[in-house]
Amino acid sequence: MAEKGNFDWIFDPIKEKMQELVTHINYTTYIEKLVPVDVDGRFIVLETPTETFAKHITGTLAEKMREAIIKADVGVTDFRLKVEGSDGYAYNSPDEEEIVPPVNLDKKFTFESFVVGKNNEFVYAAALSVAEDPAGTYNPLFIYGGTGLGKTHLIQAIANKIVAEKPNLKVIYVTCEQFVNEIIDTMFTSRGPEARDKGNKLRQYYRNADVLIIDDIQFIENKKAVQEEFFHTFNELVAKGKQIVISSDHPPKELTALEERLRTRFSGGLLFDILPPNFETKIAILKRKAFEKKCIVPDDVLTFLAQDSGDDVRTLEGRLTKVVFASRLHEEPITVSLARSALNEAVSEGKEEVTPQGIISAVTAYYKITKAELTGKSKKKELVIPRQICCYLMCELLSLPLISIGKELGGRDHTTILYSRDKIEQMCRVNDKIAKDVDDIKNIILKK
Repeated sequence: MAEKGNFDWIFDPIKEKMQELVTHINYTTYIEKLVPVDVDGRFIVLETPTETFAKHITGTLAEKMREAIIKADVGVTDFRLKVEGSDGYAYNSPDEEEIVPPVNLDKKFTFESFVVGKNNEFVYAAALSVAEDPAGTYNPLFIYGGTGLGKTHLIQAIANKIVAEKPNLKVIYVTCEQFVNEIIDTMFTSRGPEARDKGNKLRQYYRNADVLIIDDIQFIENKKAVQEEFFHTFNELVAKGKQIVISSDHPPKELTALEERLRTRFSGGLLFDILPPNFETKIAILKRKAFEKKCIVPDDVLTFLAQDSGDDVRTLEGRLTKVVFASRLHEEPITVSLARSALNEAVSEGKEEVTPQGIISAVTAYYKITKAELTGKSKKKELVIPRQICCYLMCELLSLPLISIGKELGGRDHTTILYSRDKIEQMCRVNDKIAKDVDDIKNIILKK
């Protein structure tokens, strides 16, 4: 077998998922013998020791391998096989040219974990109705509201419930940014018949959905070619009686950079807005988040955190996370005094204000990388981890919306920032080195 290259960080998470999907003997006999030798676009290239191995994987394990690749969420969506010493491929996906965007649902976003209050009870009921009866009463469903109020949580809860309870339905959840990038990619990365074929396959992928959920539709504004494509996809799905769910930060009538015909289509559906939570709902949200973090937070601390916290639920959660972080860092119980200190330490008296650029500078200096590398698109592990830590620290130390943090880090969408934040928070619990790195960088930022 060839020596392992530098693609283990991509393949190791895939192998972990394969352990859950195949028998132990299949895993130890075949999967463990594979060596990642290249990444070619959306494909990871794996090398097998013999032709027999390749045939078994092709005939028996290919679908499970693709499922594991999607679940691992490491930037590739399919695989190719080659036999050691051979130049050609022993296996190419039969759907190699089919465009299959990665599944990017967060399993934590469920109806059970969503805190219902007077500000969101009607939109919650509508979303639950859609999940229980797709293409029934509420179709299309258009949810709008300010940043950080729970739109993404609700629409992903719809997707998660349908996927779990109605597996025969094809559910597609996609951020508008991803949708736009895919359409643009088919327009400009190929020419002639190849471009038409690629465009047709992407078009059919979306138009064959039973449930299409698009997050942050406002990003389609000022992109006429993408609006044209979405207009026809929208019409075809509605004509077929398929469910469409859309979220936006504004109601359709305020999306003035959208074509009138799209605004009319959106306005013709059921419109629900999510309002900022009242004080009681904020307390309920904090209690729920504390439960998820396995922390006991006294009522007086919850009251303190809910006061003057603004309307953004993410900011509210960020305040709690800072206090929990401080409690663990200093090994002190959670009190109002600790909470006040934790929330003030980012801008301490006599110290410079913490800024996004300050955090980026601290992370790049610590890991000896450039800002361009940190904010770029590379998926090398030595860049991905610092990038995720930077996301985490910005969420912890700054009261900024996730979309603003994404702009500071190369234009990433808020779901990417949310994933990175949660990933590092999880890793800090089980990986001592990551936890130490985070603490060290935080201390550098706070000049302790």
